[in-house]
Amino acid sequence: MREKEVGDLVRPVVEAAGLELWEVSFGREGGRRILRVTVDRAGGDQRAGLDENVGGVDLDTIAATSQRLSRRLDLEGFEQDRPYELEVSSPGLERALREPRHFERSVGQQVRVKTVEPVDGRRVHEGALVSADAEAIVIASDGGELRVVYDGIASARTVFEWKKAGSRS
Repeated sequence: MREKEVGDLVRPVVEAAGLELWEVSFGREGGRRILRVTVDRAGGDQRAGLDENVGGVDLDTIAATSQRLSRRLDLEGFEQDRPYELEVSSPGLERALREPRHFERSVGQQVRVKTVEPVDGRRVHEGALVSADAEAIVIASDGGELRVVYDGIASARTVFEWKKAGSRS
């Protein structure tokens, strides 16, 4: 079963919990097969701070969602003949951006983008994500705005700005 098919299988369970399916991936670690399901609060905003009603997904929600997903996968007969481990997590503060919807949801945040080929003489660009549409993103940095098409992005992630202890803002 491919990642998209698994995503289609688990999406209703995730959405019923008031969450958004961020990503589904398969991996191997130490000889174990791992199905990773990454979820986020639907319409959530990681910059919202510590308010428990906004921001990331809490541990209790992750645990409950993991149990529901496990039951759903068992009922559907997912990988019955090949053992696997299910890992459910949030994308974290510094989250990987892989799909246009990830970029669209992260507009306004600081990002670090590595390009396939150098753009303006560099392959690594950091700045505020100004916009994202179906074809490209726009990053604003000290050097001005830079438009990068998705095919030109090797990797991208949000950058969390840690404040110094004792600072007030």
